[in-house]
Amino acid sequence: MARIATVEQLVARQAALAEERDSRPITLTICSGTCCHSLACESVIRALHRELVQQGLADQVRVRVTGCQGFCEQGPVVSVEPGGVLYCRVTADDARDIVARTLAAGEVVEELLYVDPVTGVRARGEDEIPFYSAQDRVLLGQNRLVDPRSLDDYLGIGGYGALAKVLTTMQPEEVIEEIKASGLRGRGGGGFPTGRKWELCRAAPGDEHYVICNADEGDPGAYMDRSVLEGNPHAVLEGMLIGAYAIGSREGYVYVRNEYPLAVSHSRTAIAEARDRGLLGDHILDSGFSFDVRIVRGAGAFVCGESTALISSVEGKVGEPRPKDVHTVAEGLRQQPSNLNNVETWANVPLIMRHGAEWFAARGTERSKGTKIFALTGHVKNTGLIEVAMGTPLRTIVYDIGGGAQNGHDIKAVQTGGPSGGCLPPSLFHLPVDFDTLAEVGSMVGSGGMVVMDQRTCMVDVARYFVNFLEDESCGKCIPCRLGLERMREIITDIAEGRGRPEQLDLLEDLGATMAATSLCALGKTAPNPVLSTLRYFRDEYDAHINEQRCPAGVCRELIRYSIDEDFCTGCGACRRACPHGAIEGLKKQPHRIDPALCNKCGVCATECKSGAVLVA
Repeated sequence: MARIATVEQLVARQAALAEERDSRPITLTICSGTCCHSLACESVIRALHRELVQQGLADQVRVRVTGCQGFCEQGPVVSVEPGGVLYCRVTADDARDIVARTLAAGEVVEELLYVDPVTGVRARGEDEIPFYSAQDRVLLGQNRLVDPRSLDDYLGIGGYGALAKVLTTMQPEEVIEEIKASGLRGRGGGGFPTGRKWELCRAAPGDEHYVICNADEGDPGAYMDRSVLEGNPHAVLEGMLIGAYAIGSREGYVYVRNEYPLAVSHSRTAIAEARDRGLLGDHILDSGFSFDVRIVRGAGAFVCGESTALISSVEGKVGEPRPKDVHTVAEGLRQQPSNLNNVETWANVPLIMRHGAEWFAARGTERSKGTKIFALTGHVKNTGLIEVAMGTPLRTIVYDIGGGAQNGHDIKAVQTGGPSGGCLPPSLFHLPVDFDTLAEVGSMVGSGGMVVMDQRTCMVDVARYFVNFLEDESCGKCIPCRLGLERMREIITDIAEGRGRPEQLDLLEDLGATMAATSLCALGKTAPNPVLSTLRYFRDEYDAHINEQRCPAGVCRELIRYSIDEDFCTGCGACRRACPHGAIEGLKKQPHRIDPALCNKCGVCATECKSGAVLVA
């Protein structure tokens, strides 16, 4: 394709793309994010193309392959426009019906529609599905409009128009003031005001100024940045271009986890195409502004999500944090001023510059503006990526969007903010999700991980899991984090295995406070959150482990006992046959019993028993 050398050529190309889009009004949109790849979406794509050719509709229907559309547990999803029909859990075998019945005959394939798990009602489109209708999908909504491998797709929805506006009508200082007025705060965890960071970086003296995109997302169960980068990489690039113009940078980096192959591939394609078309490189859009971007693949260390550790990794050094007496905006990459924001923050920038600061600030709360993407996982009916206005109550997210608990179990807690976040009980679900409110109750927004847990979850075990994770991921550079996490893990393990003592709970609280006050970086400072929050809101479970030698949820193996209630046992033998340790004995049609000395507490007997005779205490 021809280079886009001027703003006029950009506008002309956008108009041509709109005309081309109108020539094929029917569009099949297929999710091809990482989750849907694992569900064989590529075979669905091939089958749809084959059916369109066989039925003579290939020239009339556009097939758009997109990144993640959010409803991951219903993937692969296929939508049909016009009409707004959404099909869920589509397989290659469904391609014939979609083309023949929906595209050719105008009929809806009822069996492929979403079924509400509560009412059993089938929903025709997104607006009828609570998972979608309760969201405000400003960023994620763009994913379904573009093929991430196509610059033209992004141009077709107005892409790079914000950059053209900035380069032709605004001074760098005006761009910074617009971002400040929007109230945008960093979406990577800290929530620092983005415009203020840009202002500090621009003002810092240095031979070079660098722009960095942090795509090193290492939280268990979190994949917000991955999905935005692999689904709409040009939005991130346009945001970085605008930021580079504002702070006076000529060189940028995208630091992306090596475990994100699709995000890496799509980013490389986007950078190469933007460079070939003149939207990266020298004198962009016939201006005096020049900027280029390189990809650096991270080595998978969780601590490299911290800004100074990330910069050390980009420089080819060990990814370890350094003291922040001098901030990266003044002395970052190669000891030069560096502006680092995460993927979601950069993707918001073009929308703010296109629609204005007031448009962005109209969503959210007084101190937390705009929308936020969360990875909603755990014990809820609807899991996936969601986007809501800041300030949306936790209850709305868990029950309206998530659909509430699975299998009739009551929800016990939700953890926000990833492994360094806090676990909050249902009594706090009325709270708005924003940077300040969650921090006040011992949790945080973080990068956007949100894990829902039901009554089958042991909160002591949850705390142990995240302490183990953080201990493994700690760089070990500072004593409070290195030894604090080790000691914290030892104490919680004692409690979970029946060796706990009451005075250890006070020790955990003192240890957590010390780590938060004295650790070198945010990993160590926030690492105690899972422990402190579970102690604060679920102390009764710790007391049961210590004082009663009992795990109320029946999770901690050292504290549970399996037995068979003779009044309910039918003697069917299912448990005996399934037990891999030979711990169950009994004659046919007579009550069975479990030998505690041989029982390995695997739980297979409880799973196999159809009469509910296996007891866990």
